[in-house]
Amino acid sequence: MTDDAPARPETPLLDTVSSPADLNRFTDEQLRQLADEVRAETVSAVSVTGGHLGASLGVVELTVALHSVFATPIDKLIWDVGHQCYPHKILTGRRDRIRTLRQGGGLAGFTKRAESVYDPFGAAHSSTSISAGVGFATAAKLKGAKENVIAVIGDGSMSAGMAYEAMNNAGGLKSRMIVILNDNEMSIAPPVGAMSAYLAKLWSGGTYKTFRDLMKQVTSIFPEGIRKRAAKVEEYTKGMAVGGTLFEELGFYYIGPIDGHNMDHLLPVLRNVRDRHDGPVLIHCITQKGKGYAPAEASADKYHGVSKFDVVTGKQSKAKSNAPSYTKVFAQALSQEAAEDKGVVAVTAAMPSGTGLDLFGEAYPERTFDVGIAEQHAVTFSAALAAGGMKPFCAIYSTFLQRGYDQIVHDVAIQRLPVRFAIDRAGLVGADGPTHAGSFDIGYLAALPGFVCMAAGDEADLKHMVRTALEIDDRPSAFRYPRGEGMGVDMPERGEALEIGRGRIMREGTKVAILSLGGRLVEALAAAEELDAQGLSTTVADARFAKPVDIDLVMRLAKDHEALVIVEEGAIGGFGSHVLTHLADAGALDKGLRVRCLRLPDTFIDQDSPAAMYRAAGLDSSAIAAAAMQALGMDEAEVAAMRSAILA
Repeated sequence: MTDDAPARPETPLLDTVSSPADLNRFTDEQLRQLADEVRAETVSAVSVTGGHLGASLGVVELTVALHSVFATPIDKLIWDVGHQCYPHKILTGRRDRIRTLRQGGGLAGFTKRAESVYDPFGAAHSSTSISAGVGFATAAKLKGAKENVIAVIGDGSMSAGMAYEAMNNAGGLKSRMIVILNDNEMSIAPPVGAMSAYLAKLWSGGTYKTFRDLMKQVTSIFPEGIRKRAAKVEEYTKGMAVGGTLFEELGFYYIGPIDGHNMDHLLPVLRNVRDRHDGPVLIHCITQKGKGYAPAEASADKYHGVSKFDVVTGKQSKAKSNAPSYTKVFAQALSQEAAEDKGVVAVTAAMPSGTGLDLFGEAYPERTFDVGIAEQHAVTFSAALAAGGMKPFCAIYSTFLQRGYDQIVHDVAIQRLPVRFAIDRAGLVGADGPTHAGSFDIGYLAALPGFVCMAAGDEADLKHMVRTALEIDDRPSAFRYPRGEGMGVDMPERGEALEIGRGRIMREGTKVAILSLGGRLVEALAAAEELDAQGLSTTVADARFAKPVDIDLVMRLAKDHEALVIVEEGAIGGFGSHVLTHLADAGALDKGLRVRCLRLPDTFIDQDSPAAMYRAAGLDSSAIAAAAMQALGMDEAEVAAMRSAILA
């Protein structure tokens, strides 16, 4: 090669990484370069797939440092929630599939045991990592295995009681584990700097640990006053005012705060902790969500969750819709009711924007309560608000409400308190997959005595259900609605209270009846059109209420039609089970009525587009029509022929 020939570009370090073991041959300087490459790869991948970008960008250096210091997968690295796991997936043999994130047949958006040995524990709901870490540490001890266990948890997840329950347990067991508090919100940035980094390194080393233990022994013989002053000096020196005292009282050796983006700070601390500590340790890292990508850093939510976007501008590609989202309809309807009734209050568990309560909070800040990631507390807090004479609406996603089920039973249902549960993300939710699907709320709420359970078939009905729930003041109630945009129906000026336990007829027919609950109503109506086209006159009814069931409507459908198809977007044991019980009790099944119950299959459905997921679940219009034909006794060949004619 001549002197003036262009130099060959060096192979990116990331291209030479097939597993975390490859990081062992890199120098610290190369690890810093690798972090830059991982950050660029993360931005590039998420621009194609969408996903949780901000959290992943905030832990790039931490992820590289952890995988370079610890011997994963023998050492167990557990990510809380999993929003931040994209760099982890890139470094653990999944880079070639990283652009399939959250897509059908692709990588999950969270850690998943079935996906990789580097994911020792699945996640998606928060505040579980420390509990899992204690379990792994205990298992290793019982087996006599020499393993490091590292749990990474965000400061937001520390608002959940489960995290402290686990820390208390770990401290009592003296578990050999490391908890890394990934702090990207608390106002403690000033301590981060050269001096705090030096002290953090010193504190994590054996010399200071020995010195501190010696000082505790020496000061124990002093009078109480001197002993207290010595403790205060140590506390001040360590910067424990930011949280160290609390963690040490729980039995953890506290280190920090340190700069979570500075490899010169991270690497020596992690190495010291790996080599010198046997009990529980907490390392307090300060990070920045969206770090290193200007549009994310400038965004109010740090690009927490994004759709596909342009890497250069950061502009997201969002589909336009003429219909409002169900979430927005709920927020606007609740705001309307709050304007008329000062008793209306709203409660959420760390999801104000996701539930629409940020809009409600702008109008009524003094009546809006975000309790943090604490669904159990949110439910009991709401119960006491109701007992205190207020009219609480507790807005929590279906999948997260599961975490407060004991409180729903004990604190709400048994006491018959009028808490109104607004259940967002009912049914299948697409890219977030099975961990976020609203599959079970009909079953677990409709089983409770006295509960009123509603499901909106369209956005106008949701508005009516907000008003209906407000009017129910003698027992608990819930109304569920799906993710995404509504049907584009005409909206009422204000919701009207529905008659409790009464459904509605959407269209009349004579041969087949489809009884739909919730968001599959549009598919039920489309199925009726398909059946009518084949000469099968079809009635469609919207149940509206899963409990109490409209018995009169059900019996009418059973009496006047040859076949009844029940459709719901919930798991087995829900609405269909209630209807069948009533039909059996009334003897209707003894008279030759042909019934089919369409529901979510008895499996967890992996991420895909919602349409593809419902198609796979057998809950689209074609599957509903096919179920009706089968109920009428048509054989598979006849059904297949009719479906082909319909699709043509």
